[in-house]
Amino acid sequence: MAEAQKVLKSMANQHQKTQNAYPSVYHHGGGALYPSRMTLNKKIGHRLRSARIGQKLSLSELAARTKTLSKSRISNYEQGIRRMGIEEAQELAEALDGMTPSYLLCLDDTSPLAPEEWQLIERYRRTDQRGRGTILRVAESQVDYRTDNAKGH
Repeated sequence: MAEAQKVLKSMANQHQKTQNAYPSVYHHGGGALYPSRMTLNKKIGHRLRSARIGQKLSLSELAARTKTLSKSRISNYEQGIRRMGIEEAQELAEALDGMTPSYLLCLDDTSPLAPEEWQLIERYRRTDQRGRGTILRVAESQVDYRTDNAKGH
């Protein structure tokens, strides 16, 4: 249990240091993120670019994660030159962990994951196999703890 507490304390400290490390796509509310004169194509492009940068992917890396989209096509979407269709949004959502097509297309303003969830994913990815196992054990122990407390134990 002491190991789990150390991991949680370390994660909390890192959260304080990197609270603003993710782009505004993860922190916006309503339509305040975009100027009122911005076209829908530009809003969609801004959201796509913010999601890509938030996951620390280059255009080439994102293109490589898709089945059919090229780097230049994705760049055109980000610049608002072209508007992606539903199929392209689905493909990009699959390539961008945690995104949904409706979020990328600005049909839904709720980010699929909270900022803390993004941070947990980022830290999980940066650790080795042993660290990943520890993070999973800690997460599981917290689910068990919550379940036990709900039962009145």
